[in-house]
Amino acid sequence: MTGRGVQARYMAAMVIDATGSGMYLPLSLIYFQHSTGLSVGRVGAIVSAAAVLGLIANPLTGVLVDRFGARAVVVGGYLLRAAAFACYPLVDSAGPLFLAVLVVAFGDVSFSPSVHSLVAEIASGSARDKLIAAQRSLRNAGLGAGGLLAGAALTVRADRAFTVIVLTSAVAFTVAAGLIRAIPVHRRSGGTARTTQGRGYRLVARNRPFLALTLLNVPTAFGYMVLAVSLPVYVTLHLGQPASLVGALYAVNTIGIAVAQIPVTRALTRFRRSRAVAAGAGVFGLSFVSFAVLGATAGGAVLLAGVFAATALFTVGELLHGATASALVVNAAPEQTRGRHLAVYQLSWAVPAALAPAVLTALLSLSPTGMWLVLAAGVVVSALGVLRLEPHLPPAAVRAPAAPQTTDGPTPPPSGDTAPGPYGGAPVADPPGGPSAADPPGGASVADPPGDAPAAGSSDGRAAGPVRVRESH
Repeated sequence: MTGRGVQARYMAAMVIDATGSGMYLPLSLIYFQHSTGLSVGRVGAIVSAAAVLGLIANPLTGVLVDRFGARAVVVGGYLLRAAAFACYPLVDSAGPLFLAVLVVAFGDVSFSPSVHSLVAEIASGSARDKLIAAQRSLRNAGLGAGGLLAGAALTVRADRAFTVIVLTSAVAFTVAAGLIRAIPVHRRSGGTARTTQGRGYRLVARNRPFLALTLLNVPTAFGYMVLAVSLPVYVTLHLGQPASLVGALYAVNTIGIAVAQIPVTRALTRFRRSRAVAAGAGVFGLSFVSFAVLGATAGGAVLLAGVFAATALFTVGELLHGATASALVVNAAPEQTRGRHLAVYQLSWAVPAALAPAVLTALLSLSPTGMWLVLAAGVVVSALGVLRLEPHLPPAAVRAPAAPQTTDGPTPPPSGDTAPGPYGGAPVADPPGGPSAADPPGGASVADPPGDAPAAGSSDGRAAGPVRVRESH
């Protein structure tokens, strides 16, 4: 299979997966309330509890990826979710509901670390950046298309449409698993696996630059959450705008990512990934300051234009940051323990996603303007931290070399992925030819999920809980 064929199968799997997820995610609470007769509040509590418990799959995912390969874990996660979704029509009480959504949570948590590891196995250099960008773009489009399909199905006959939707999602996961299973991947030698066996997460703990990169992502991950958590409340309650405006703002962001992510990332491959990540975080900060200023606006057309402008700024920040941050992290993780490294990084998305509803609403209740300024300060600190960290990251992570041309199969990872530094793969100082402050602009690359970055967000940006989360990392 040619390199183009490999990536075509991969992207087809992502689109099918996202369409199936998009059909179900907006209706998760409604579906279980309809099928079990439980209150929406109790359903939400059960689903959230299962999602939190499902986080224990995160470290296990890293171990499985490093031992069995990313493809096997991606396929296994898809099949777990397909089996659980196929059982959803049988759920009629709280106990079966908890078990079913817990299985889905395990599959969801495994997705971002494993799928980004798979990207590293089937593409290298700037091709990784472009593949991650295409994934983000098409997954956002797929989620939107799935939501439209679900809405159309419910207009026909709601009682049967619920069952059709969940079974269609199960089929989508199964088809995606088959497509991923058919992708040939670059296999590491047995000797490499033996050298890391038994050391596990200790290698990640020793990789201080990678841990710093993970911690620096936490403020930005909280920033990503505002679209789903803070913005609807702020716009409707504090700015006095109609709820319909929230949907329009969401559409601006989603369509912007779907349309512009690929060309933006293609342009960014000429620059350092770390610089693009910092620039994206900085634009997030401008967006948050803009939202804060809107609180002092009298209203009318100026307020309306300001809300759309601030949302557009947020979208630009996401275009600069999202795919680029995923690529930076994928290339900063040593090949031998890439699964474990990406599983740890995914926590920088998962923990903010879990805490954001409580933290952001508490800040919003104390001071709406203060919440935006705190978020702005956080992302600025993150941007400055990434710039300071740049010299300590592997050169192959900071710069994206041109992808080698191949027609015989997936592109093998570059040699830079397999040369561990003193902290398990990340050198603490630039080797000769590495990045430096004196490098001219445009002399290095910018981009290579996040899982949703993850996404994360997702990272990989996908959530097992009741709130629909867009592909973001």
